[in-house]
Amino acid sequence: MPYRRTPRVEARLAAQRAAILAAATELLAERGYAGCSVAAVAERAGIATGSVYRHFPGKAELVVELFRGVVNHEVDAVREAATRPGDPAERVAAVFETFAERALKAPRRAYALLAEPVDPPVEAERIVFRRVFRDLAAEHIAEGVRTGLLPPQDAVFTAAALVGAATEMLVGPLTDDETPTGLRPFILRALGSGNA
Repeated sequence: MPYRRTPRVEARLAAQRAAILAAATELLAERGYAGCSVAAVAERAGIATGSVYRHFPGKAELVVELFRGVVNHEVDAVREAATRPGDPAERVAAVFETFAERALKAPRRAYALLAEPVDPPVEAERIVFRRVFRDLAAEHIAEGVRTGLLPPQDAVFTAAALVGAATEMLVGPLTDDETPTGLRPFILRALGSGNA
């Protein structure tokens, strides 16, 4: 007869997994990806290193799960920003402004998630993250083109370029503690909006 975990064991393991993710979240915000080793996470969580490996095969898999949770939270925030009143160009600007404002509140974590050298599984998640932002911006760009509020353009191409530009603008400020200026006017000009 195979071993079945009791509800008590399941609850203990779930609590341990949550503690591991909380510890990794803190370390990522403080030290970045390089400082988020399995040993450091275990120490912060107050458990043995082997216990981390019981939940995650390695650091990359742990950070991928952490990344997904953080990214989903960020995507929810920018989706909400995209519902603000205004024309499509203003909603696209709101998406990127919200993204930038939130990144600058936790610059070390944002740098780790956006630009720090990472393992391939984490880099793959970055690509997914960028595509989600691209698609959200592209929806509003396409609406602007369809309604004649923006000049004809490839909405997906423009959105991808804006994601790349916004990320690049943030990388310097995230490492230098500077606030990027001119993000909104740049986005509006790039869209061809009359609001620029």
